[in-house]
Amino acid sequence: MADREQHNNSAQETVGASQKQVRETGTRWRAWQPLRLPMFRNLLAADLVSDIGTFMQGVGAAWLIVSQGAGPLLVALTQTASALPFFLLALPAGALGDIFDRRKLIITTEVWMLCVAAALAALTLLHWITPWMLLFLTLALSIGDALEAPAWRAVLPEVVPQEDLLPAMALNGIEFNLARAIGPALGGFLIAVAGVGTAFTLNALSFLGVLWVISRWRRPPRLRSVPRETLSGATRAAIRYTRNAPEMLTVLGRIAVIMFFASPFWALLPTVAHELSRSATFYGVLLAVFGGGAILGAIVLQRGRSFLSADAMLGLGTTLFAGTLWATATFKWIVPLCVAIAVGGAAWTAVMSLTSTVMQNVAPDWVRARAQAVFMLVYMGAWAGGSAFWGYVAGHRGTHFSFVAAAIGTAASPLLVFISRLPDEAANLAAWDHWRKPMPMSEAALDKGPVLVTVEYEIEPKDADEFLAVLEKFSRVRRRDGASRWGVYYDTEHPTRYLETFIVDSWGEHLRQHTRLTQADRELEQRLHWFERMPNKVRHFIYARSKDRK
Repeated sequence: MADREQHNNSAQETVGASQKQVRETGTRWRAWQPLRLPMFRNLLAADLVSDIGTFMQGVGAAWLIVSQGAGPLLVALTQTASALPFFLLALPAGALGDIFDRRKLIITTEVWMLCVAAALAALTLLHWITPWMLLFLTLALSIGDALEAPAWRAVLPEVVPQEDLLPAMALNGIEFNLARAIGPALGGFLIAVAGVGTAFTLNALSFLGVLWVISRWRRPPRLRSVPRETLSGATRAAIRYTRNAPEMLTVLGRIAVIMFFASPFWALLPTVAHELSRSATFYGVLLAVFGGGAILGAIVLQRGRSFLSADAMLGLGTTLFAGTLWATATFKWIVPLCVAIAVGGAAWTAVMSLTSTVMQNVAPDWVRARAQAVFMLVYMGAWAGGSAFWGYVAGHRGTHFSFVAAAIGTAASPLLVFISRLPDEAANLAAWDHWRKPMPMSEAALDKGPVLVTVEYEIEPKDADEFLAVLEKFSRVRRRDGASRWGVYYDTEHPTRYLETFIVDSWGEHLRQHTRLTQADRELEQRLHWFERMPNKVRHFIYARSKDRK
């Protein structure tokens, strides 16, 4: 659920960023056009029902554990159980979403979550559920969601044509925030009228709609021009790409700090609601108010991004959310508390939309699912750690102190702009596969390696320093796209001759490396070639092993 929140909220920001392009082309953006597609329409309806069930389950789990007398730490651990699998499984899940059939992966995870949700409902109806059992089943549900999330993200571009993608993303954002407004209130009402077990049962049934729609989807087979990656290789590629993408590191650092300080809102809100009113309906209403504010925030965000930079909008959103944290700890009257939480919902839309959209904009297609998985790893890791930390603080110093301290940290997070700034414009990440293809090898040789690639340059002596500075910048591209080691050397007998070397794990990985250069890298490579006195010479070497060592 948490992953879908940041994914669907990002749609609102993407649409806002596209308004300038729409005005320039003179076309009128029609928000409801994707609904003409039966597959998208069915998927949207099934997702709405499933998300409502998920929110009902969240309200039921939080209220059940509070009503059984659990302390603040155990209450906060329910949030940790929801977030921890996204931290532990993010990278493998992203690799699975990129290299295997997404339809089959989604069906498998949906069946898993259906079984876990049904077990949770049965145990609750039989009055056998305990706080620790609830934590375990919450963890199991989140494992399925974490494994499904990257594949789920990649389904939408396959369901709708490119010209309908932006309005389809906007409709997804509206669907999720509508579910966030309806689900908690409906869950609270059902818990008050029919008990927690009923809410859990309806959540289990909600998975059937998604299963029915996905099982009827006939996904076209994927044609590959390069060998498919292994799970371990795809995971290493995600880590390597992230380490060598400065814009991506900026987004990850910002969201980690924000999420750590913002996490007590969700982790401790059940405790606050229980202190003010011993009604599950009241807790559901607070979450519904937050969802309603998020819908309003999505509308305001589109206007705000037309005259505010990404950093300015992020700073405004985090400052407003800091005010919500303080108000949640301070206000004892229901009306002002609801107003503050609605403002928090709007602010959180801005925060999640900006960070998740920038993350999408800095990752090319081949690694996008894994980039989003890394985002989830950091996002959910900070959420899980923050929930446990602030729950511990609340247990020792009180809920009020925990909220106020977190509000101060959230309000201070915009100061990170002085260390690193978010990019305001999306780079052109279309593939730029212009390199001369290496000689083809047999299929059996694809796993041979490591591969040593050398590039020989002839450079004027007066340009040597500037050339080396540009080549050092380009080395980040080499490492990002597949190189594990990189270096540059000059010839002692011919000082104008330089040799760039880098190592790739296997021949198959080097073939994939050829497809990973983007249009955004074009200017840097052209600057590099400007220094050459003659065309460079590229050679490929595969590590030699004797027959005895094979």
